Amino acid sequence: MDSIKNVLIENSLVTAFALIGLTMYLSYFISTKLTRGKLHGSAIAIMLGLLLAYYGGTVTGGEKGLADISIFAGIGIMGGGMLRDLAIISTAFGVNFNQVKSAGAIGFLSLFIGIFLSFFIGVIVALSFGYSNAVDITTIGAGTATYIVGPVTGSALGASSEVITLSIAAGLIKSMLTMIFTPFAAKFIGLNNPRSAMIFGGLMGTTSGTAAGLAATDPKLVPYGAMTATFYTGLGCLLCPSLLYFIIQLTF
Repeated sequence: MDSIKNVLIENSLVTAFALIGLTMYLSYFISTKLTRGKLHGSAIAIMLGLLLAYYGGTVTGGEKGLADISIFAGIGIMGGGMLRDLAIISTAFGVNFNQVKSAGAIGFLSLFIGIFLSFFIGVIVALSFGYSNAVDITTIGAGTATYIVGPVTGSALGASSEVITLSIAAGLIKSMLTMIFTPFAAKFIGLNNPRSAMIFGGLMGTTSGTAAGLAATDPKLVPYGAMTATFYTGLGCLLCPSLLYFIIQLTF
């Protein structure tokens, strides 16, 4: 057992891929067998990941969740910014740019509508919980846009680690809700073609939630929605720590 443990520790990144692969297999098995695909496997995987992170933090008393356990240290690398950003960007491959043009100005406008709407919903939530500092309010509002924009904004503005964590939690909740409810709402909002998928991605952002929700609706729509959702993330990282922060600062 000690020999096996040493091999897993020395090849921590390979171990991390194996663990994530097993988690994804289990998540999609549960999705298929127990929910008949109604609850997407990605949403289940996020919930399992949060439980594992909680367990790792509780057992070790550390701050990196499961990565604080030596045998799972590779998860800290696998979940880092480099591989995360690569995964997000790769979702845009497979797009037919003739279809992209069909989104027109409304596709571009949806990015701004989506960011501003999500941000100010987050601002209202932050105010309702008693936050009055402009940095804290902006960070939580940015997290409501996506769980990537939240920590980027918080780091840029000097927010506390607790507030940054809350912003990530807000983004994760949005991502999971998008995963779960997109298939149910698709037929009511006409989400059945590349143009509507791009507009949807621009309004919702949250690349992981949009991609998973569209995958459960129609896998062919995933690259289109994910592409505008990726632009949403980049635009949010530009607007939230600058223009939107100044608006909140002037207001509060």
